[in-house]
Amino acid sequence: MAVVGAGLTGLWTALYLARADPTLRIVVLEAETAGFGASGRNGGWCSALFPASLPTLAAASSRRAALAQHAAMRASVDEVARACVEEGVDAQLAKGGTIVLARSRPQLARAHAEVDAARAWGRDEDDLRLLGPAEADAVLRGRGTLAATYTPDCAALHPARLVRGLAEAVERRGVLIHERTRATSIGPGRVETTHGTVRADVVVRATEGYTARLPGHARTLAPVYSLMIASEPLPPEVWEEIGLARRETFSDHRHLVVYGQRTADDRIVFGGRGAPYHLGSRTHPSFDRDDRVFAGLHAALLDLFPALRGTRFTHAWGGALGIPRDWCASLGLDRRSGLAWAGGYVGDGLSTTNLAGRTLRDLVLGLDTDLTALPWVGHRSPAWEPEPRRWLGINAGLTATTWADAEERLTRRPSLLARATAPFLG
Repeated sequence: MAVVGAGLTGLWTALYLARADPTLRIVVLEAETAGFGASGRNGGWCSALFPASLPTLAAASSRRAALAQHAAMRASVDEVARACVEEGVDAQLAKGGTIVLARSRPQLARAHAEVDAARAWGRDEDDLRLLGPAEADAVLRGRGTLAATYTPDCAALHPARLVRGLAEAVERRGVLIHERTRATSIGPGRVETTHGTVRADVVVRATEGYTARLPGHARTLAPVYSLMIASEPLPPEVWEEIGLARRETFSDHRHLVVYGQRTADDRIVFGGRGAPYHLGSRTHPSFDRDDRVFAGLHAALLDLFPALRGTRFTHAWGGALGIPRDWCASLGLDRRSGLAWAGGYVGDGLSTTNLAGRTLRDLVLGLDTDLTALPWVGHRSPAWEPEPRRWLGINAGLTATTWADAEERLTRRPSLLARATAPFLG
């Protein structure tokens, strides 16, 4: 079989198939190097987050199926950790959970609403709970914290170490990885590449943010950039002031997505959205850097942790993630054509890719399991609008989330703009 894309989806799929059936001949084709895309340069949150909400999943299936998807996501966090141990992958993983601060009255209202919604779905405090100001400060001392939500279902890790370690693990099991081999088209039983044609009974498309480059997939996933900054290693006294003693990942309840972690070598890494979507779903190395976004991330981080003033930030980077039109990740296998796919993680891919790999294993082997019955299996997202409507809509949405946060800072009330645009932003 052939796997197109040596990111986490492709490598987890190859690993679990090679484990299940060592006689399989598996080749992984990669346009750059293993882990080149979002798999190797993300925020390092291995979480139970799934991009589609429980109500959305239930509307398309059932309440029971939606809760099964959530349970599978929670279990996947531990499976990633277990697989790293079994395969000797040093991903510098620490399962400290995630804390999300509420630093304004509107953010506090969203924190309460999130916990209330979790309870309505039978999710107890061992899944998600509300922390008061003192409890929150004991974990993370952000300026102006009123409360926080906390879930134990997240591990901080080094994504590049994970994906490169997985590449080595699959090669030890006899899987061939052909780097610098760009797929130019995918069809039943074959993959056309820059170096020739690969023929296989099953072809897995695992191209995520670069999917639009393939013929016939210009509107399948929209590549949206997320950028990050990283500090120099911080001394113990700074960490004593900030917290994150168990390397909890962190964010706050603003509208524009931000995310951070404490690394194993004591840096603080902080990222977020805000970079523009590029016309025609283009991706290019020059899009990985945006000084305006880097400056905004730096300012947001200093506002959150004044103790970081004067700290040198030594690294900055970015990359494209894949967003489906309905914000619902999916996977599947068309048995007639032998074409399989997985993706559309909207930035929540570190554990979702693992679940995808195990599920694709079962589908390829023809097994009927609890994983193959999950509601994201076989889901087909609608195509994105043609250009320039796609460019206008996505960038309007990105601008709206930025303005919504500014609106709340001025009015100290939940954003009317955010409410109006929420149905269009997943």
